[in-house]
Amino acid sequence: MRLPRTRPRSLAGQLFAMQVVLIAAVVAGCAVFAYVSGSAQAEETAARQVRVAALAVADSPSVREAIRTPDPSAVLQPYAERVREDTGIAFVTIMDTGRVRWTHPDEEQIGDTFLGNTAKALRGQTFTETYTGTLGPSIRVVTPIRDDGRIVGLVSAGITVDRVSSQVRDQLGALALAAGGALALGGIGTYVINARLRRHTHGMNAAELSRLHDYHQATLHAVREGLLMLDGRRRIALINDAGRELLGLEPDAEAVGRTVDELALPAPLTGALLASEARVDELHLTAERVVVVNTRPVVGGERRGTVVTLRDHTELQALSGELDSERGFTQALRSQAHEAANRLHTVVSLIELGRVEEAVDFATAELELAQVLTDRVVGAVEEPVLAALLLGKAAQGHERGVELVLAEDSLIDDGALPPSLAQRDLVTILGNLIDNAVEAASDGADDGSDGGSGAVPSPRAAGGPAGRAQVTVTALADERELLLRVADTGAGIGPEEADEVFRRGWSTHGTGRGLGLALVRQAAHRNGGTVELDRGPDGGARFTVRLPLPARTPGSRPASGAGSTPGSTPGTTSPSAPGSTPGTTSPSAPGTPPGTTSASASEEVTA
Repeated sequence: MRLPRTRPRSLAGQLFAMQVVLIAAVVAGCAVFAYVSGSAQAEETAARQVRVAALAVADSPSVREAIRTPDPSAVLQPYAERVREDTGIAFVTIMDTGRVRWTHPDEEQIGDTFLGNTAKALRGQTFTETYTGTLGPSIRVVTPIRDDGRIVGLVSAGITVDRVSSQVRDQLGALALAAGGALALGGIGTYVINARLRRHTHGMNAAELSRLHDYHQATLHAVREGLLMLDGRRRIALINDAGRELLGLEPDAEAVGRTVDELALPAPLTGALLASEARVDELHLTAERVVVVNTRPVVGGERRGTVVTLRDHTELQALSGELDSERGFTQALRSQAHEAANRLHTVVSLIELGRVEEAVDFATAELELAQVLTDRVVGAVEEPVLAALLLGKAAQGHERGVELVLAEDSLIDDGALPPSLAQRDLVTILGNLIDNAVEAASDGADDGSDGGSGAVPSPRAAGGPAGRAQVTVTALADERELLLRVADTGAGIGPEEADEVFRRGWSTHGTGRGLGLALVRQAAHRNGGTVELDRGPDGGARFTVRLPLPARTPGSRPASGAGSTPGSTPGTTSPSAPGSTPGTTSPSAPGTPPGTTSASASEEVTA
C-alpha cells in the first residue's frame, strides 16, 4: 500500500518550531546556569558566614579567660550556643590543641575528639573545608585561639551542606517559575510573529517560495511586454527588461528606488504613470517608440501602488499608417478609374461623331499633361520611395480638391540617402506632414477663414494662387543634410499653439487624433534631426525637417538604381500602380508660378 505523500510544513511552521526549540534551549541553559551559579554563591556565602563567626569567637577575651579556668566547658558551652543561635550556623566547637571538644551542640559529644583536620590551624592558619562530622557533611572553618602569642585552643564553626542545599532548592522554585514564564512569553511572541509571516507567505514552504522566486525572475526576463510596478510613493519597485527598453532606460542604469519624475519621460507619459485612476490602452510616445500604456492601482485598505503594463506599438503604428496610405491610394484609383471611364466615353463618342482628329487631340493632351508631373517628380526626386509617396499623395490631394506642388529647388539624387536612414521613417515624416497639410488646406478652402482651428486667419484663407487650396513640398538633399519642407495654404497655427502642436493628442479635428505630428518629431529625433514650425509664404503652416547625413568617404559615389523597379532606368520611372498610366495627376493650371509643377484641382488626366 502506497502511503499518501505529505506536504512539507510551511516556512512559517518550520520557523515556529525552530524558534520554540531555540527559546526552550536558551531558557533551560539560563536556568541551569542560574542554578549552578546560585549553588556556588550559596556555598560561598555560607563559608563567609561561618568564617566570620569563628574569627569572632577566637578573638573574644572571654574565651581566652575561660580557657585558663579548670573547667572551660562550663563557661564556653553556653557562650558557643548563644553564638550559634544568633548567627544561624550549625555548630560552634571550641577545643584544645589536642582536639578535645569543650563545646558542641550535642552535649554528649563534649570531651570527645574533634572530627576534622586541624594541622593548618595549629600552625596558625585559618582554613575552610568540607568535612563529614557528627552532624553530617558540613562547610567548616577552623582557626587558632591565641593568648599572648601562644595557640591555646582551636575554634571550628560550620554549616551543614543540607542546609545550604535547602536554601538553593528554595531559590530553584522561583527560578523554575521565571523560566516557565519566559518560555511561555517567548512561545506566544513567536506564534504571533509566525502567524503574520504565514499570512504574508500564503502558507507556502521554503521550496515553494524558492520555486516561485525562480519562476518570477524567469517570467520577468521572458515576457515581451513591459512591466512596471510603483509603490505608494510613486517609486519604481520593479521593472523588467522589456520595460527598460520601451521607456528608453539604459540596461545597466539603476531604476529601482527612483521616482517616475526622475526618469525624464515625456510629460504626458509621466502623467499617465502618476495618475491615481486606471488608464486603459492609451497611446504615448517615448524618445523612440510608441507605447500602449495600461495602469491599475493596487488598493488594499490603502493605496499601495500601481501596476503598469507597456506594449510596443511602434511597428503596428507604422503599419497602420501604411495601411491608411494604401487605403487612400485605393480610393483615389477608384475615383480616377471612374473619371477615366468618363473620358474614355468622351473619346469614343467623338470617334462615333466622326471627329477623329478631335478625339486624338483630346486623348493626346491628357497623356501629355499626366506625364509632365510624373517626369517632374521622378526627375527631381530619384529616391523611389519618396517619388512614389509624392505621386500617391498628389492623387489623394486631387480627390480633396488640393493641389500638390513640388518646389523647383527640390533635388534628391538616387543613392544620396544612406542605408542607415530608414525608408519607413521618411514615409512617416513626409507622409504625415503632407496629410496634415492637405487637411489644413482643404479646411481653409472650405471655410474661407480659420478652418475650424481657432488660429489667426491666413491672409489667403481661400487658398493659394487664384483661390486654390495648395500644398508645396520641398525635398532637397546635399552632402550634409536632407531637408523636407511642407507648406500649405490653410489657416496656419497660432503662436500660442506652436509649442503644443507636437504633443500627443493635439489636433484641430477633435479627440482620438493628433498622433501624426508627434510621430514626425519622434522619427526626426530618432535620426538626429530637428523639426521647425513657422508661417509659410501663403499664410499657412510650414514645417521644416532637417536630417543630418553622414559624410561620404572620398572616392565614393551614390549607388545607381537603388530601390528602382527591376529593368527600369534609375530616375526615370515612377512606381505607378499596375495597369494604370504613370502619373494620374495633372500639371499646374495656367497661372501657376514659374518653377513649380502641380496636380491641379480642376483637371484630371487619365489614359
